[in-house]
Amino acid sequence: MEQVAPFLAQQPAWLQSLIGLTVLTLAALAANYLLKHVILRAAAPWLDRKTRTIDKAVGWLATVVPLLIVSNGINLVPYLPATAREVVGNVAQTLIVLSVALAIAKTLTYLNELYERLPHARNRPIKGYLQVVKIIVLCGAALIVISILIDESPLLLLSGLGAITAVLLLVFKDTILSLVASVQLSTNDMLRVGDWIEMPGMNADGDVIDISLHTVKVQNFDKTITTIPTHRLVSDSYRNWRGMSEAGGRRIKRALPLDQNTIRFLTEDEVAALHRFRLLRPYLAEKQAEIAAWNGREVAGEENPVNRRRLTNIGSFRAYVLAYLQHHPRINAHFTLLVRQLPPGGQGLPLELYCFTDTTAWVEYESIQADIFDHMLAIMPEFHLRLFQEPTGVDFGNLAHAEPQ
Repeated sequence: MEQVAPFLAQQPAWLQSLIGLTVLTLAALAANYLLKHVILRAAAPWLDRKTRTIDKAVGWLATVVPLLIVSNGINLVPYLPATAREVVGNVAQTLIVLSVALAIAKTLTYLNELYERLPHARNRPIKGYLQVVKIIVLCGAALIVISILIDESPLLLLSGLGAITAVLLLVFKDTILSLVASVQLSTNDMLRVGDWIEMPGMNADGDVIDISLHTVKVQNFDKTITTIPTHRLVSDSYRNWRGMSEAGGRRIKRALPLDQNTIRFLTEDEVAALHRFRLLRPYLAEKQAEIAAWNGREVAGEENPVNRRRLTNIGSFRAYVLAYLQHHPRINAHFTLLVRQLPPGGQGLPLELYCFTDTTAWVEYESIQADIFDHMLAIMPEFHLRLFQEPTGVDFGNLAHAEPQ
């Protein structure tokens, strides 16, 4: 340096400034290269290899060093105008603040990734809270950046925030609503990642794949993505199927519409024929004994069948369906199981099956349900019953071509 200083002193002012800027730039670039391509690569084995987020956070933090060199070294460049030094110094300080803020934001993202690896993370997501911290950090960084650029104290800017509070509340209205909604969703355990929810008002019917501060993403069963504002999940109603999944059984609630014209009493021969059904034998034995005792007590000596109790095909069929479900290996016996008649109407007499399968898997559930109703539709004629069906074009065609009697 003692040999170089006399040489530099003999050079023109502009050349000394140029040499100084060149040396400062090379020093900053060298520091940047040393930190990011030498030190960080050497430290790579000790960093988390499951994610690149922590690498980005450290990278932004490493950017601060060359910026500090520029911020402080610019004052050592000879013959540089004061305005240029001030501009370069302010820009460097601004970039330092932004780099630190981005490093903190990436660190918060990494903390969320670490938390999501824990078993209970699905039940208590913290992504929304970390996003609030990110907003505070970035807003603080923006405040400091503005104070640097206008060369004023940040406290002066803070003192003026009271005058624009109403504007800030208007600008951050959705953020405030989403924050309150996130707290309610988390505290009351209303929603988790992986829950199947149904929200017709938002065209959402699928699994929750992400819960953030402002939005909840739902992957519908057609593989489309529906984005729902977080606060809508508190203000609007939706259906969460988590309870069904945790219970271990899914409900079957479907009715068979029976033709009411086919409902009648059974003859003795038809009752005897029903003894072929193994599932019906206990019911028939009990019911026949009950009817015989009632008839012997209440209508003794009456020969007209209209005054006597008799078995019906609809009652026998209902008993068969109930016994079939009770003995079905894929029906959960620990939940409600019943077969009931709904009010008759213009669409026949609905006979509703109400039970639960032993699985919640969609494909298995549909297969079990289909097998049950396949059997019911096929066995129904054995009870001299017919499924109600509105007339079709074939029915009207047959009626038109029928010969008059």
